[in-house]
Amino acid sequence: MDLVIVSTPDAPAAIGPYSQGIIAGGFLYTAGQIPLDPVSMEVVPGDVVAQTEQVMRNLTAILKAAGTEWWHVVKTTVYLQDMADFPRMNEVYARHMGEARPARSTVQVAALPRGVMVEIDCVARVP
Repeated sequence: MDLVIVSTPDAPAAIGPYSQGIIAGGFLYTAGQIPLDPVSMEVVPGDVVAQTEQVMRNLTAILKAAGTEWWHVVKTTVYLQDMADFPRMNEVYARHMGEARPARSTVQVAALPRGVMVEIDCVARVP
């Protein structure tokens, strides 16, 4: 099985030994996206709403670069530093998802890179 690396300047560059996304077997697997601005590579200021907005923009850019979209996402995993942020994160998430309803797991974690409040990754079918 061939692996295809997905990379776009519209999402944050990988800051370690990984790729923004990999296509394997007709599916895109994204790296976890945190709220980094792809130009400045700095964490966007603000609360979990602002941070989730940036995470979803980053994921949208990777999906687009892979030739797919939210409608083809089959699974997401949301990592929150504080589960109390779930309702506000979920509002932003739902708006970006539109009518798509992938399977989802949401977990609270002890810490996330750069002290951010949210990280999300996804798996999507590449049509």
